[in-house]
Amino acid sequence: MFRQVLGKTLGFVGYTIQYGCIAHCAFEYIGEFVVCSGPSMEPTIVNHDIVFNERMSRHLCKIEKGDIVIAKSPFDPHMNICKRVVGLEGDKVCTGAPSDLFKTHTYVPKGHVWLEGDNLTNSSDSRNYGPIPYALIRGRVCLKVIGEVFWLLFFFFTNLN
Repeated sequence: MFRQVLGKTLGFVGYTIQYGCIAHCAFEYIGEFVVCSGPSMEPTIVNHDIVFNERMSRHLCKIEKGDIVIAKSPFDPHMNICKRVVGLEGDKVCTGAPSDLFKTHTYVPKGHVWLEGDNLTNSSDSRNYGPIPYALIRGRVCLKVIGEVFWLLFFFFTNLN
């Protein structure tokens, strides 16, 4: 009896560890779903929209101008930011606000990217903290799930009892 219980317990633990490793590798190297919050990417991505952040482009250095990326915040490593890539290394970018009378420019240094929110009047981005290292990019947004529909389906299927 004890051997049966021990065998089943160890089998369950083994499967749990295997599936945990598979899930970790999938989320770390393939992609993950991310809930975006804040107004900086409006109207493209609104508050509480869910996006799929694929990680392969980052590892293959395939991030391009115009891509929307999820990156670690340069100020708080526990927080992610969602911004559009406006400049890659060597590009000349405008550093001023859209309302500035005199535009200032800078070059993006090697190994860095220039990120800006789509809502320029309500975004804290590279215009505030400068270019960020490429290594802070976690992945490229490749799919947007409509937030309200997802949450309605989620609540519907979790409350079927």
